Amino acid sequence: MTSHLPSRNIPQGSGPKEIGDVKSPAYAPLALPDDPKLAGNITHFARALRKAGVKLGPGRVIDAINAVQVAGFTQRADFYWTLHACFVSKPEDSAIFAQLFRLYWRDPQYMEQMMSLLTPMVHGLQEDRRAEAAEKRAAQALLDGREPPAPQASAREDEIEIDIDASQTASAEERLRQLDFEQMSTAEMAAATRMLAALRLPVPPILTRRRQALPGPLADWKQTMRRAARQGGEIGKLASARKRIRYPNLVVLCDISGSMSSYSRAVLHFVHAVANREGQGWAQVHAFTFGTQLTNITRHMRRRDVDAALAAAGAQAQDWEGGTRIGACLHDFNRDWARRVAGQGAVVLLITDGLDRDTSHDLGREMERMKLSFSQLIWLNPLLRWDGFAPLARGIAQMLPHCSSFRAAHNVASLAGLAEALSRPDDGGEKRRMLAALHGS
Repeated sequence: MTSHLPSRNIPQGSGPKEIGDVKSPAYAPLALPDDPKLAGNITHFARALRKAGVKLGPGRVIDAINAVQVAGFTQRADFYWTLHACFVSKPEDSAIFAQLFRLYWRDPQYMEQMMSLLTPMVHGLQEDRRAEAAEKRAAQALLDGREPPAPQASAREDEIEIDIDASQTASAEERLRQLDFEQMSTAEMAAATRMLAALRLPVPPILTRRRQALPGPLADWKQTMRRAARQGGEIGKLASARKRIRYPNLVVLCDISGSMSSYSRAVLHFVHAVANREGQGWAQVHAFTFGTQLTNITRHMRRRDVDAALAAAGAQAQDWEGGTRIGACLHDFNRDWARRVAGQGAVVLLITDGLDRDTSHDLGREMERMKLSFSQLIWLNPLLRWDGFAPLARGIAQMLPHCSSFRAAHNVASLAGLAEALSRPDDGGEKRRMLAALHGS
């Protein structure tokens, strides 16, 4: 294997700076961890990848050791892509691999770097920055359950009395509410799912034209005349009535493609809580997942145990963390399910990033059909977490004009804001601003 490899696109967060300055001169020495045994280091690196969620077995570890022995590691880029070819089989695993490679292979002091990712800031000594995608999970996998070291108390700290009150707990909870699902560690994601399970999504009832014979502000002339006929035509008391109320259905369409996997799991936790909580007012909650095909997981969401519900839903949805065919899946929904689940006043939650490369169906037309079938079509897009987001992708530009509201869905706080969107149908969220940016471009 020659050292001059063809150029490849290194995943975001794994560029030349992260993998050890690929642009450095040839045959630059590679900084390895303290253990000099190459096979042991690769084995430990593979074990950390498994703990971080990358699926690989012993055969891949043996292949990686043999490949590195044949290719060598005279250049950092060669070593990076040799291990990448052996260990990464899904696009979504590239971010985890890049962070683990940077933490483990670049700097002999990688343990101190990982500890700094999991310890809180102390007097500004730790760099104040947000962890990159999958960085905390990579650090946890390499630490393998080790506890972060207790910070050393300085002379100044001994003189300062520190009071710990409930405000610190509230601050930590607020930080977790604002933290991106993709940036969460395993423990933070578990805490976030508990917060999602406690959220409520109440919906105001819908007044119908039908009446019911209960005390109310309306005069019931028919009932009044019936009573008068039984009393010889004399009207003794005016009967009253009120309008009947009913509750709409909630329909959730959740994108489970590779780019949406972290967000779709969190949203499905939220949907499960809504479907199993009494008194929120929804007549029925219908849930669908889509990637390359549409799957109805409504019956699984009715299970009381959320882990069992998501496991059953994942077993049925064979396209989990796969590709995306939004237009085809929305076409199948409009054709097979829209009339069954819509009813009067039904609300749709569409959770997707809108990045669709399938041109077999008109995505804008399918969105328009959905908008005409439901009272509200609320689009939740995790890409709105970026300040510089613009609706430049073809799929997003086609879908945006037909949604009722366009909102973010990347953290607990954004999902908690759905109640406001339901209570104010005229609030389009970010739709107006995005349409202005689309037309301006």
